[in-house]
Amino acid sequence: MDSKPQLLILKEIQDIVSALDLKIWVRGGWAIDFHLGRITREHSDLDLVAWIKHRELLEKELVRAGYKKIPVSEYQTDFLKKDVDASIVFVCLSDNGEIFANSFPEWVWTKGALPDRQHTLEGVTSRVLSPQQLLQEKEVYEQGTGKKLRPKDRKSIEMIKKIIEKEVKKRLSLERVVLEKNALYTHFKK
Repeated sequence: MDSKPQLLILKEIQDIVSALDLKIWVRGGWAIDFHLGRITREHSDLDLVAWIKHRELLEKELVRAGYKKIPVSEYQTDFLKKDVDASIVFVCLSDNGEIFANSFPEWVWTKGALPDRQHTLEGVTSRVLSPQQLLQEKEVYEQGTGKKLRPKDRKSIEMIKKIIEKEVKKRLSLERVVLEKNALYTHFKK
């Protein structure tokens, strides 16, 4: 599978975003791959998320860099360059701190959906949607699209659940280490 063209486009978009001092997150199948640190399958496009307040600037700079702009909706724009489709969903932050997009009530954005932590895959570094958000998106796929889950969606759900399970185990292990250190400190302090 030749993922190089998509990864090169993602790196180029990341460079543009960084130069503008903005943030963008990978979602969809590529996000799962970034979480796992390996490419799991071929991808038909890049799915990205950015803040809507940066939309105009980001669109202008991507067009300037040679991307063809394809308006999709009030909250989404697709871009095409070198036969790679990059879809950007633009999200808003409400006054009470909730993230939303697309006037799509089923698409609930979880707290922590857009973490600052970056992941690296094949030499490309990016922010990535949290696994909890990726799972939530897959769980409302049928409602939002009216389409049945595809085999790749079912496989993605399995992988995301394993990523979440691994994160929980890691967090619990770290908490246990901290508790043990605190207990030792308390014991020797006496």
